[in-house]
Amino acid sequence: MSRLIVNADDFGLTPGVNRAIVELHQAGVLTSTTLMANAAATDQAIALALANPALGVGCHIVLVDGEPVLPANQVPTLIDPQTQRFPPALTTLLKRLFAGRIRAEEIEAEASAQITRLQNRGLRLTHFDTHKHTHMFPAILRPVLRAAKKAGIHCIRNPFEPEWAVRATPRAGWLRSAEVFALRRFGPYFQRLLAQHGFATTDGTIAVAGTGVLDADMVRSLLTQLPAGTWELVTHPGYNDADLDKVRTRLRASRDIERSALASLKEFPALKLASFADLDLTPTPSVV
Repeated sequence: MSRLIVNADDFGLTPGVNRAIVELHQAGVLTSTTLMANAAATDQAIALALANPALGVGCHIVLVDGEPVLPANQVPTLIDPQTQRFPPALTTLLKRLFAGRIRAEEIEAEASAQITRLQNRGLRLTHFDTHKHTHMFPAILRPVLRAAKKAGIHCIRNPFEPEWAVRATPRAGWLRSAEVFALRRFGPYFQRLLAQHGFATTDGTIAVAGTGVLDADMVRSLLTQLPAGTWELVTHPGYNDADLDKVRTRLRASRDIERSALASLKEFPALKLASFADLDLTPTPSVV
């Protein structure tokens, strides 16, 4: 049997992103979302989440391209001292991380602050993931797992896309696909850490390679080839409007396309949709 968690990232980014996520959930094609704790439309997203209790809501932990919840002087190794923000590019974060210039205790503290901000607003968080999938790197995974466990969260996105799914998205850019394949080397370590800390996850996440180009044909290709197990379809729907123009993101026109593409899920009535709240809290092996 196949189960699919349809998750939308970036809840709270803009009102248009919030609107798209709630509309798709109410249409019966989106089961889950992850919410940014310190974005422009976070307050609206929290209100919408509370008004739609069947929508599974997790914390979208941000360590790059955003603002910290904690004061800058409490997370000095995580931020750019000139802007008081996280570095805008993932490559900048990784250079500092691999050079040993980022303190694990600051990652844990900031992750805890983001989770706590959402929980204190009345949200029962089903899981967590990270903006730009930074938790696939062990030096980030370890402290965010500690933060989540202290907060009572025991489910996490498996950020590794299996080979079959990458091959099912032939329109994905070759560089993006190559990156996805290369990063799978961290998968076994990810599974070991989850087992040690008692976290549950899916068998894998699909459409990672297709981020930015996910359309209805790509969704159909992925779902037609979906094997047995529990999988997460990662999406970034929204409305490409004036509010999105104010945000630094490479995902602009694609948000409209993804919003429309998710309607194709209706073509698979036998597919069982789920959320992270449905996961067994026994860590599951990854299919990579």
